Amino acid sequence: MANSTEYESVAPLLKQLVTLESAKKVDPQEIAAAVKLIFDNRISPLQFGILLYALHTTGLDHEPAVLAATAAHMRAACPQIDRNALQRVIESKGRAEGHYRGGLVDIVGTGGDGHNTFNISTTSSILASACLVVAKHGNNSSTSLSGSADLLQHAPSPPLIAATTAQNLPAIYEATNYAFLYAREWHPGMKYAAAVRKEVPVRTIFNLLGPLANPVHDSGLLEARILGVARKDIGPNFAEALRLSGAKKALVVCGDENLDELSCAGKTHCWYIHDGKRNGEVEYFTVEPKDFGLPAHSLDEVHGGKGPAENAGILMEILRNQRPEHDAVLDFVLLNTAALIAVSGICDAEESQAVEGIVVKERGPGGLRWKEGVRRARWCLSSGRALAEWEAFVKVTNEVGGGQA
Repeated sequence: MANSTEYESVAPLLKQLVTLESAKKVDPQEIAAAVKLIFDNRISPLQFGILLYALHTTGLDHEPAVLAATAAHMRAACPQIDRNALQRVIESKGRAEGHYRGGLVDIVGTGGDGHNTFNISTTSSILASACLVVAKHGNNSSTSLSGSADLLQHAPSPPLIAATTAQNLPAIYEATNYAFLYAREWHPGMKYAAAVRKEVPVRTIFNLLGPLANPVHDSGLLEARILGVARKDIGPNFAEALRLSGAKKALVVCGDENLDELSCAGKTHCWYIHDGKRNGEVEYFTVEPKDFGLPAHSLDEVHGGKGPAENAGILMEILRNQRPEHDAVLDFVLLNTAALIAVSGICDAEESQAVEGIVVKERGPGGLRWKEGVRRARWCLSSGRALAEWEAFVKVTNEVGGGQA
């Protein structure tokens, strides 16, 4: 661990952040460079705590350019993948269909919405792996009863998520379309921030960076993603941060209840980035369950269990297709799975390849085939393919992990 003589001072920056007027003149890259120091333990805990608090009070931690630049440093501090090896494996799967080129996808939320709903994005990521190649980025909970990593670690015969390392990733994708990128393992420098974050009495920029810090982003292999935010007012910020980061196919969502998922209860606000939009502009629209051909359910019906073990039981019931039709939690999962499938571009195929049945060609808000997404999401369960991808992920991670904890 660095001692005080090894720390780099950010005092000049902190002085600039004292007032809102002077803070607005600070270069986002300067802020990102200061935050970056924590990944190598090169900033004192005192100055780091002041920096986090100052970014919060000035609102700079929500600025798109600050988020994009800081997330880039966070990704650069990750273990780096063998891009060529990973690309060969992904291309060998031959998953391209419609406007989906067969690349990696992710579905993730900022958390912190306070609704304590079931682990929707994690479950949806597993379902979608029957159609798409998934690189789900996630961690243990910091605010809810059950984070994405907690859910998987409490599953019966759980995967060894710590084994999904940069070195092992190509081998994992040789066995399955699903990989969970455990943030604790991919972002080791974050351990230096942990103690200070606990002491700072507000949500900090690190509560926002996770969804922007998928370790495979900079490989160019992450083709599409859904990113949920817990406040409608920051949706445009995240969409712009993704655009600045080079994302070409992404949907930022916020349920009208300030929910960091597509809402099963009513309206969801969407900010859409896609290849076909001129100049990479962000398109705004709203969707509702009826656009997917699904019934609405109140959020009271979709609370998770009392902890990750109970939620893991629900996950397995869903994967085994044991939940009744129009079960509220199942419909919530289908809604979000369908959205990811639609955003990937695979639903634009005029004829369905792997998925049996007739393509639903109706387009809804944003010009996407949401109902075709639901048709494919249901197939992921009824065919047993989602369960098979999950079981393959469990098996391969335990094999390549070699018994590591």
